[in-house]
Amino acid sequence: MLKSKLLRRLSVFLGSAALCASVLAAPLKIGVVPGIFADSVAVAAAEARKQGLEIQVVEFTDWTTPNVALDAGDIDLNYYQNSNYLANAVRTRGFPFVSVQPGILSYLGLYSTKHKTLADVPQGARVAIASDPVNIGRALRLLQHAGLITLRPDTGLLGTTADIQTNPKKLQFVEIEGPQLVRATQDVDLAQGFPYFIIPSKAFDATRGLAYTSYEDDSWAIQFVARKDRAADPRIAQFLNIYKTSDAVRKAIHAFYLNDAKLYRLTWLKQP
Repeated sequence: MLKSKLLRRLSVFLGSAALCASVLAAPLKIGVVPGIFADSVAVAAAEARKQGLEIQVVEFTDWTTPNVALDAGDIDLNYYQNSNYLANAVRTRGFPFVSVQPGILSYLGLYSTKHKTLADVPQGARVAIASDPVNIGRALRLLQHAGLITLRPDTGLLGTTADIQTNPKKLQFVEIEGPQLVRATQDVDLAQGFPYFIIPSKAFDATRGLAYTSYEDDSWAIQFVARKDRAADPRIAQFLNIYKTSDAVRKAIHAFYLNDAKLYRLTWLKQP
């Protein structure tokens, strides 16, 4: 009887060990959006392979599917959303997600292909902003910071155009999905712009923004996000350590942002 119990325990132990080995041997699947998030992860993935960690980079072209895929277990990690966007997704969709490490804080800008300064923006100007709740609020705060509008004092992160208290130039707002703002910029007087979309598109110069969100805290950094039940996966910890300590990753990021520090910040590095 004792022998039988020992055999059962040994069987359970070996089964668990085999499962663990299988997980560790499987590639770590990371969901990204095109641009520097995909590119920097790819650079880190190349270094990870040298350490025996296989990485599969999965690109998405919208801001909804990466969270759906993570929730379904189709990927192990995603890297495209800031913590405020994440909090809204968790609250509204019930996703069991957690941030496991902050990454690049890519500043938001106000761009125009028609006007050289904010003072040149005319009365009744059309302004394109992102259509998702978090980035609507972010755009409106940038417009307020730039002196074009004021918001009600109690406006939260999810502010909308209904929260605008004063609008001296009677700006007209057009809401567009974030990744499409680059194309829309030439059709409006002023547009919210994401440098990490603008740069690869080469539609216009991302360093010529009329204002930037360099005042924002690190909650706006893009986060590496995992499901809570997979956050302790040792493959994730190994990859994140490679990502944040790699000189190659750091150089790739700086080169992507046109060697211009006013477009981004690396949150894991101490600021001077």
